Amino acid sequence: MAKLKITQVRSRIGATDRQCKNLDALGLKKINQSVEHEDSAVIKGMLVRVKHLVSVEEVK
Repeated sequence: MAKLKITQVRSRIGATDRQCKNLDALGLKKINQSVEHEDSAVIKGMLVRVKHLVSVEEVK
């Protein structure tokens, strides 16, 4: 399975409560912080909600 490198690129200020909870669940607390997760349907669903706050790269 592929891994995804997720980086928070925008502030959570002004984001909805649901978007903030998704960022927390992904493990993102600060701008420019990166985490790696396995590529799965659950993670992709979270990313759809916060796509304007994060950047995603595929890692081999």
